[in-house]
Amino acid sequence: MPGRRKKSVVVNDKMQKKYSYELTEPIGKNFSPDFKPELTPKEMLELGIFCGRYMRDCKKEFPKTWFKNAKFAKEKKNCDLNYFRVKASMPLSYWQEKDWIHPDDPRGWFQWYCRYYMGRRHEDDERQIKRWKAMKRHVGQIKKNCEKGDMNCRRRQRQALLHWAYDSRKI
Repeated sequence: MPGRRKKSVVVNDKMQKKYSYELTEPIGKNFSPDFKPELTPKEMLELGIFCGRYMRDCKKEFPKTWFKNAKFAKEKKNCDLNYFRVKASMPLSYWQEKDWIHPDDPRGWFQWYCRYYMGRRHEDDERQIKRWKAMKRHVGQIKKNCEKGDMNCRRRQRQALLHWAYDSRKI
């Protein structure tokens, strides 16, 4: 959109202090042509992801509507809050050890996706989209090994796909 004004976002939460970024695209629009997530961050939070622990202290950064019906754990993680009621992710320390975390998004892929969805474009976009595309292999495994619509088949894989904005309820 010609002449669109950039909006600056300043982040002050448990993992980032005085980090700022620019929103250069309209919310939920102008994604890379090869990035077609099936779920919005709001939908993901409402379905139940990351055992209810993810981004509870980031509410000021994103629209309030994203958190209205989000499934958040009160204290410790609670994987019963996940849509498929299973643990399906590695701890952040694992991703840090593998050096898969960009310093601008210290919480990982989902934080990157939330900011991308909001309109931030970043040097890490290409890598993160490539990681998202690599998750597609799990869709194929579910299709190969499960009856269509059998939500009890490969629940961990289905939950992991939800973490990456693939709607595994439709497989």
